[in-house]
Amino acid sequence: MLRILRNSVFGLVFLATLLGAAPPASAAYPDRPVHWIIGFSAGGPVDIVARIMAQWLTDRFGQQFIVENRTGSGGNIAAAAAITSPPDGYTLLFVAPNNAISTSLYKKLPFDFLRDTVPVASIMQLTNMLVVSNAFPAKTVQEFIDYCKANPGKISFASSGNGTSVHMSAELFKVMSKCDMVHVPYRGSAIAFPDIISNKVQLIFDNLPSAMEQAKGGNVRALGVTSPQRWPSVPDVPAIAETLPGFESVGFYGISAPKGTPADVIEILNKAVNEALKDPKLVARLTETGGIPKPMTPAEFGKLVTDETEKWRKVVEFAGVSVD
Repeated sequence: MLRILRNSVFGLVFLATLLGAAPPASAAYPDRPVHWIIGFSAGGPVDIVARIMAQWLTDRFGQQFIVENRTGSGGNIAAAAAITSPPDGYTLLFVAPNNAISTSLYKKLPFDFLRDTVPVASIMQLTNMLVVSNAFPAKTVQEFIDYCKANPGKISFASSGNGTSVHMSAELFKVMSKCDMVHVPYRGSAIAFPDIISNKVQLIFDNLPSAMEQAKGGNVRALGVTSPQRWPSVPDVPAIAETLPGFESVGFYGISAPKGTPADVIEILNKAVNEALKDPKLVARLTETGGIPKPMTPAEFGKLVTDETEKWRKVVEFAGVSVD
C-alpha cells in the first residue's frame, strides 16, 4: 500500500512538473513582439488600418505588434513570407480581397492560401471608390463610360498591384461597361496617387480609406463607390450600380496566421480584436477611414474568406484575366 501511495504521489509530482515546465501558449502569449506582415506600401489603406489596430493590440498586450510592409505580386510576397514562418502566433498576415483573388488569378503560386493559413479575426468591411484625375473631363459615371467608349485604349487605370480588389474592380467595370482601358499596376495605391493627380494615369478604383482622403483633399474627383448601394460614410457619392446595374465589389480586412498556429493563440487574438472592435475610440478611427467594423469568430471569418475566394474566381473567369 505504501509503495502504491509513493508511486501515486511521484506520478502527481511528475505531472505537475510537466505542466509547470510546458504551460499552454495561452498562459504567456504574447511574451515578445508580434510581426504583422502586410502586402502593400506604407501610407496606403491597408497600412493605415493595420497601424490603427496594431497600436491598439500593442497597448492591450504590452507587447509590440510590428507592422511589416512587404510589397509586390499583389500581396503574394507577404502571404508567402507569413505562410513559411513558424506557426507560433508571432507572425501574422493582414488578409484582404487580394488573397481571395490571387487563388484563381495567379496560375503558379507556391502556396494554397486556404490550405496553408488559418483564420484569426475579421476587422472590417469596406468598399472601393472610383476616383479620377481632376483634369479628366467626366463628372459622373455615365459621362466616364461615354468618354471611355469614345476614346478606346486611351485611358489608363492604376491599381495597387495585380490581383488586388483595386485591380479586379476595374476589370469587372471594363467588362460590364464595355470600356477599353489600360492597366498600370503599382506596389500600392499610395505610390500611384501622384501619377493620378498629375493625370499620367487617369483613375483608380481604390480602397475607400485612401480614395476618400484624396477626394476630400481636392486632389482627385470621386465618381462612385463599388458597393451595391451608397456607402454610409460617403452618402453623397453614388453607387456605380446606380448607372451600371449589378456592379458590386465590396471588400474585407482581417487577420490570418500560418497553418498549425495553436488554437489557444488564435482564440486570444480573436478575443482581443473583437474587444477592440467594441472600443468606441478605435471604432471611430475605423469609421473615419470609411470602414464598417465586422467582428467574427475564426470560423465565421474562415467561411467569409472561402466564400470570397469562390466569388472572385467567378469574376476572374468572367473578366478573362490571369497572371502567370
